[in-house]
Amino acid sequence: MKHSALVASHLLFFGLLSVASADDTPVSYEGSVKSILRQHCLKCHGDDEQKADLNMQSFTALLRGSSGGKVVQPGRASQSLLFQAITNSDDAARMPPESPPLSKAKIELIRQWIDSGLRETDGSKSMVASRDLAFIPSGGGAKPAGPPAMPLDLSVIDIPQVIRPLPVLAMDSSPWAPLLAASAQEHVRLIDIESENEIGGLAFPEGEPHVIRFSRDGSVLLVAGGRPVESGRIVLFDVRSGKRVAEIGDEIDTVLAADISPDQQLVALGGSGRVVKVYSTIDGTLQHKLTKHTDWITAVAFSPDGKRLASCDRAGGIHLWDAQSGGIVLNLSEHKQAVTAIDWRGDSKLLVSASEDGKIIWWDITDGFPAIVKANAHPPRRPPGTFGTIPNGVLAARFDAQGRLVTSGRDRVVRLWGKDGNELKKLELSNAMPISNAMPISNAMPISNAISHDGRSIISGDASGTVRFWPTTSEK
Repeated sequence: MKHSALVASHLLFFGLLSVASADDTPVSYEGSVKSILRQHCLKCHGDDEQKADLNMQSFTALLRGSSGGKVVQPGRASQSLLFQAITNSDDAARMPPESPPLSKAKIELIRQWIDSGLRETDGSKSMVASRDLAFIPSGGGAKPAGPPAMPLDLSVIDIPQVIRPLPVLAMDSSPWAPLLAASAQEHVRLIDIESENEIGGLAFPEGEPHVIRFSRDGSVLLVAGGRPVESGRIVLFDVRSGKRVAEIGDEIDTVLAADISPDQQLVALGGSGRVVKVYSTIDGTLQHKLTKHTDWITAVAFSPDGKRLASCDRAGGIHLWDAQSGGIVLNLSEHKQAVTAIDWRGDSKLLVSASEDGKIIWWDITDGFPAIVKANAHPPRRPPGTFGTIPNGVLAARFDAQGRLVTSGRDRVVRLWGKDGNELKKLELSNAMPISNAMPISNAMPISNAISHDGRSIISGDASGTVRFWPTTSEK
């Protein structure tokens, strides 16, 4: 072992050195991890004794695992039995038994070793495969041949009189036009993004709109919702005329999750029933019932290429399905609390998920590996992939056409993230402008968001019913 690594290892034991070493030497089994195992684990899992058939005294033996299977998974500390054992909150189940828990510094070293690819020595190659996740805009997609769809001569609707505005539970911006659709009590507000003025509305007497999504060509608007413990459905509107073109589903509770496929042939919905239902938009017939979830379904999303359907739930589960056959493709396990939002990057390479646990994860859907994990607005210097928390959780996350991501958190901060996962802007609600001078600025929780089609405006909806706009190019 190099002298510097040895000194760093001992200092870590006493909590006198931050986890990132001065020379950025990779964490390895021989360089740092074995000394921790020798002190705490090898008495029961070494050459002399192998409880559960687990021997951790050599790198090869540790990788072999135990009678229960592998105990470390390259790049996935949270899914590795070794890491779960040393971080278990149950004193009776935590390892090592009948001993104080390992120090935070030691736990962090083991986490880094697993997440960075289980290197045997400082010079070993990482077992985590390199990835090419660079975003290249397609430049085509579902762009309409003629002028993008904008509302024309919409019918006047009766807007319910309310004592207090409904929170902006959902919103979406047109992918090709300066048009925003935002939820309100029994209707959808249509707002011109350039002027920030409301230009009309669509009646939704079914109840509260919980989901709003434009089709990929911007010509159709999906609105889904209903009345709690009573009814729920999806309604498809023609954007130009405001007319209903389809009503799909007959749920006995509010629809909480919905999306329309890129070719507009399918819609998917979910909610408290814990089942994802996929319907044909042509005749409204049920095509698939996806029954993998164990809790309320909070979001569903078709990939831009139409090949995959992603769904998530309150238990932290995320599943990827084949959009045509309904067969399961991948289970994505990382979140420990409810997943509040999922969205696909425009190239269909990455799926983002946001959760009440404070994590924002960008998933590589080729193998279900967390390609980028972000959780701190301004984290201290730390290795890539380190887990942290956005205070109190994340409520919304949406990609734009440039591969950037906008999120809204319970800390009342809206953030813009770059294509590489680095934070570009942190937007405080006190600095926002409402859509009308008659509307008061509040510090209400931001619960929905979007980015304009040209990438110039970040838009947020909050619990007070206020819609806010920020330019993306201004200084932090």
